[in-house]
Amino acid sequence: MTADAGGLPPHELTRLERAIDRAANRVLEGAPARGVRAVLVECSVFLLKQAWACIFGALLLVVLVAARLWYPDDAILARNDALTIAAVVIQILLLVFKLETGRELWVILLFHVTGTVMELFKTDVGSWAYEGDGILRIGAVPLFSGFMYAAVGSYMVRVYRLHDLRFARYPSRLVTTVIAALIYVNFFSHHFIVDLRWVLLAAVLVVWWRTTMHFRVYRVTLRAPLLLVFFGVATFIWFAENIATWAGAWLYPHQEAGWELVSPQKLIAWFLLMIISVVMVTWVYPPRAPSEEPGPGLSPDAAPVPGSRP
Repeated sequence: MTADAGGLPPHELTRLERAIDRAANRVLEGAPARGVRAVLVECSVFLLKQAWACIFGALLLVVLVAARLWYPDDAILARNDALTIAAVVIQILLLVFKLETGRELWVILLFHVTGTVMELFKTDVGSWAYEGDGILRIGAVPLFSGFMYAAVGSYMVRVYRLHDLRFARYPSRLVTTVIAALIYVNFFSHHFIVDLRWVLLAAVLVVWWRTTMHFRVYRVTLRAPLLLVFFGVATFIWFAENIATWAGAWLYPHQEAGWELVSPQKLIAWFLLMIISVVMVTWVYPPRAPSEEPGPGLSPDAAPVPGSRP
């Protein structure tokens, strides 16, 4: 197997990840295959993989909180512009240190554009608002906002290869694309015509109801209903959204007089946004069935693929 011109195949690791993989396997050599310690090893590896997959979003969230706590109000550089520059620096560092592949960058850029278009519309109709300072903006939308969507894309492509994701009974990509497109349109159109989110939610449940995600941790491969995974990730994003709004990244109308918890109803919006996100990723990394050949990763027999790019 060799790397294609667009970057590493989705199930391979970057150079740094290979180094981490080798070091981790040395530490875990001799780890028991059964018992409480074995369960603790699997849980630890799972959490570490998730943390690594979240690195873009975690760094961005740290920057948002730091800006809220310590950025001076009288600084020459506007706070929003500083956030945009910081987001750009994070993205550049991920590429320079080869923490993302070129192929992944295309997915992240797609998330960036898709999110920015939505931001422009939503701020115009008053769904949420940003502070008015700064020059690195398009209309009322500071440019760092697109990186928040890019962070979701970064997580999804990373978790895809770190866990060597496989899908049983994954629906037709054409069908899922139509549903994702309708969901995206409804984010705009419900301001003018009837809101179809509940109809679209029902369609999502019907189409993905039988789909199971298989994900490898260390020695074991687990499986879970894909819809449950969607909801879990949406919940995690909702928690991150509460931190971001507390940090003043943006505000919903009910938060203008003082910060309040983001409405739990936003979980439905994030759940539907997850569908758009997953479908975009599947057009770059087609879903693989559990029966297909596994790729290397954090496993007892992980090893570089002959002929692959380091």
